[in-house]
Amino acid sequence: MNKREKAILVGLDTGRDNEDMEHSMAELTLLADTAGADAAETIIQKRNTPDRAYYIGRGKVEEIAALVDMLDADMVIFNEELSPSQIRNLDSSLGVKVIDRTALILDIFARRALSREGKLQVELAQMQYLLPRLIGLGNQLSRLGGGIGTRGPGETQLEVDRRVIRKRISDLKKEIAELRKQRSLHRERRKRNRFNVISLVGYTNAGKSTLLNTLTGSDLYTEDKLFATLDPMVRRGTLNSNREVLFTDTVGFIEQLPRQLVTAFQATLEEISVADLLLHVVDINHPDHLNQIKVVREHLSKIDPDYSRRELLVFNKVDLPEEESSRAYLEREFPQASFISAKTGEGVEDLKEKIAANIIKQRYRIKIYLPYSEGKLLSEIQERGDIESIEYKSNQIIISAVVDKDLADRLNSYISTDISTEQ
Repeated sequence: MNKREKAILVGLDTGRDNEDMEHSMAELTLLADTAGADAAETIIQKRNTPDRAYYIGRGKVEEIAALVDMLDADMVIFNEELSPSQIRNLDSSLGVKVIDRTALILDIFARRALSREGKLQVELAQMQYLLPRLIGLGNQLSRLGGGIGTRGPGETQLEVDRRVIRKRISDLKKEIAELRKQRSLHRERRKRNRFNVISLVGYTNAGKSTLLNTLTGSDLYTEDKLFATLDPMVRRGTLNSNREVLFTDTVGFIEQLPRQLVTAFQATLEEISVADLLLHVVDINHPDHLNQIKVVREHLSKIDPDYSRRELLVFNKVDLPEEESSRAYLEREFPQASFISAKTGEGVEDLKEKIAANIIKQRYRIKIYLPYSEGKLLSEIQERGDIESIEYKSNQIIISAVVDKDLADRLNSYISTDISTEQ
């Protein structure tokens, strides 16, 4: 068993709400714990703007240096992403590893990635983070012999030449591009098989994997830790109408999710943009759940600006007593939401009914006049839609069918009347 490292956590309060700062530092503590470090001390400095050289004030740096010696700390973890020069200056002054929030999250992802695709994506994010920080790292490299901030799918030597890192980034992008094509082919196969796809999204540790297990009878790994599961999973499930659908579990979101990860995981996150429905899972017991909803929605809007029409809020963990005071308020604020316990199954049957109702809303009854030259479109309607009637005329085919929105939009120029939602 690896020895747990001892860390001092540092945050900078530039005037944000005290409660927000408290939640942010609590989350940093959980991130450190997930990575294998114990928080020996938490330091918050109030300052209008970050110091360009040290991020925090120089007096505070001296105070932390004394704490490092007194507590025999292995590292200092900062709650924001630091510049290369700030890391270099802090490393020189503190004499121990200096890790920022981005490096900490990347380290956790490196631990959690199990599939080839996940490992490639994490390594790409790590390389993109590392490249600008190679210059002048100095003593920092000699301290990175192991532990947090040094793990990665490739166990890559940090002393390698920048040119080699750029070449590795280029190779990783090519490999991920190939995997992206494979994902696209998988999605096309699902469309041909007429499977509706429901993606579970949400803040990390909201209970998405547990809900996926409950909905599909799977036994995916779950743990009460941040980013317990990283690799996307697809499982088949059945709704109350006996309609078979596919559920996908995606990577959990978090505040200040490193941009390198968002870029590297683009191929995985595309699953969200093509899903028929998004189950936005929320931990109703988390004290900051409203802000977590906001954070997830901000991430979703960057992936798909039109996500909101496909979002169904699912408040999870209602079996715990702490949620009772907030549930009444949330039911008023979000009247369309579902309230469930993925662990006990409470409310899951009602959720399935809402999923089925939302899927129906995504399908449209159309009548089109298709020329014989559009034989490929006719084949696609037969594969992906439910044809109610088809009549072959001398110069065209008249088709009445129920299809998904994507296909309805593409057939718009052949539609005789306005598209109407299936009744």
